[in-house]
Amino acid sequence: MEKYKIPYNHYSYADTDAISGIEVASVLNQNPDKVFKTLVTVAKSKKYYVFMIPVAKELDLKKAAHSVNEKSIEMLHLKELLPLTGYVHGGCSPIGMKKQFDTVIDASATNFDTIIFSAGKIGYQVELSLDSLKKVINYSVSDIVSN
Repeated sequence: MEKYKIPYNHYSYADTDAISGIEVASVLNQNPDKVFKTLVTVAKSKKYYVFMIPVAKELDLKKAAHSVNEKSIEMLHLKELLPLTGYVHGGCSPIGMKKQFDTVIDASATNFDTIIFSAGKIGYQVELSLDSLKKVINYSVSDIVSN
């Protein structure tokens, strides 16, 4: 993000036992609705998609598929994550993947001035505005979580 001269905050929870996104939000003393997880999926068409949703929510696969005009999608198998993205489970960030994939952020992100998500390494998070994120990756916003 320095490359794009984008202001951001960074957080570390590496010295804690936090594993789940909800635990990370708690350790960082943040609203879990503002802390997002990055999920990688594969469509029936074999195209890959990235979805960002609040850590306490579940991705609605039907809504997610609809948001990217696919018939169906499923979660990427864990063993495929590192070779595809360059990231390990728990440290996946929408920024800096080996290849840029179509990315959809849950509409609830628009309720906040900034959102927090993985910095690309377990134990580290970044916080920035959606406008700033738009300078680094292309994304769309849609309602993609289960009710």
